[in-house]
Amino acid sequence: MKSRVQPRRALEGMPGEFGIREGRAGLLRLDYNENTVGCSPAVRRAVAQMTRAELSTYPECAAARRRLAPYFKAHAEEMALTNGADEALRVIFDAYVERGDRILLVEPTFPMYRIYARLFAARTEVLRYDEEMRFPLKGVLAALRRRPRVFFLANPNNPTGTLVPRATLARILRAAGHTLVVVDEAYFEFSGVTVQPWIQRHRNLVVVRTFSKAAGLAGLRLGVLLAHRETARALRKPQPPFPVNVAALRAAEAAIRDRAYARKFVAEVQRARSQFCAALQQLGVRHWPSPTNFVLADFGPRATALLRDFEHHAILLRDRRPDFPRPGYVRITIGTRAQMKRVVRLLRKLL
Repeated sequence: MKSRVQPRRALEGMPGEFGIREGRAGLLRLDYNENTVGCSPAVRRAVAQMTRAELSTYPECAAARRRLAPYFKAHAEEMALTNGADEALRVIFDAYVERGDRILLVEPTFPMYRIYARLFAARTEVLRYDEEMRFPLKGVLAALRRRPRVFFLANPNNPTGTLVPRATLARILRAAGHTLVVVDEAYFEFSGVTVQPWIQRHRNLVVVRTFSKAAGLAGLRLGVLLAHRETARALRKPQPPFPVNVAALRAAEAAIRDRAYARKFVAEVQRARSQFCAALQQLGVRHWPSPTNFVLADFGPRATALLRDFEHHAILLRDRRPDFPRPGYVRITIGTRAQMKRVVRLLRKLL
């Protein structure tokens, strides 16, 4: 019998579970921009040492914010903790977006901005990077004059890997007096560019961070929102009383105590990325400069077969075909130099 209680109309046409792929165990996973070597051993020890009492009681998130705040050069009152960066974006919608509000995006970008806008019945105004992956600053400044409710900007951007410089971000904030500007800095540890120090003087600025990338805690899910204390207070209001789990908090605290581990991994990725891009250049594969742990490459009509052949050799890359007007674009997570040499050897064989 067909249910008389139907899901929301906003769900019509949406892919189930956002097309997330499982069954990735045992493969070289260069498709989701994860840490390819794993978290710090100190994190593993901290989680293993958790007591039964800790696991059976609710986490104390305010105390965790106070301990984590110095790492982000912020005050605890300027933070909100979330179940991953995806949930951080949801919290922003919960706190600031009404039905019919306009959301400004520059695509291709992280798809959750558009997905949440649809769920909240917001109107989405979309600008695009051009074929050279240049940021449309003039279009953004013109759109901000129309006072959208929120402007979401991934910086560095996923999947293009492009970075909007701080001077440009300053112009955007000056033009956005009536718009909440959300700068998603999921890849900050790799780029080194942040606007976090500006939160104290820009009440309409929200910075998103995550422990999923450089720290290697994607499986535990911990995101952070950084904003002026009044803005952060508004962001915490719609959250449940225990928004994150105790294991994620324990792991994050261990990770920030072992910062050398993440710095070492980031340096290895940067060296591997430089060598990998040089190899792409030699192979005549168009790609774009990236300050992140991934590179966007254009393999043209060869992309579909190449992705299939890589999977046959137990290596997963990310097909970004839906983001562009034609097939060919592939996003490749950068791992260690040894891992990327394996990718290059296979590329040379296939191309």
